[in-house]
Amino acid sequence: MSIIEMGEIKEITVQDYAQLRKIGAPHQLIDVREPNEFEFCNLDGLLIPLRDVNTRFHEIKKDLKIIVHCRSGKRSATAIQILQDQGLENLYNLKGGILAWADEIDSNIPKY
Repeated sequence: MSIIEMGEIKEITVQDYAQLRKIGAPHQLIDVREPNEFEFCNLDGLLIPLRDVNTRFHEIKKDLKIIVHCRSGKRSATAIQILQDQGLENLYNLKGGILAWADEIDSNIPKY
């Protein structure tokens, strides 16, 4: 699996994340988009909008690999910084977000 480090934020590619899901590797997917975006399309993650990350971080499992995603990767990178400040580790930003997932893994996911 290729892990890309951006400063202090680790990223996982959509291809590597698809493989992780395929083999059933333990992880938790956190979606930091808004509820209306989640309703439009989602990857079955736990919805914690970016504005709520600071107050809902206790819902994130500390003993698993945590994949954080948004539409393109910017909000999820911000969320990871917040979570790191709360002491969480093992955080990975889904590179390119749900747009990359739609482009490279599942064309049935609608883009917006």
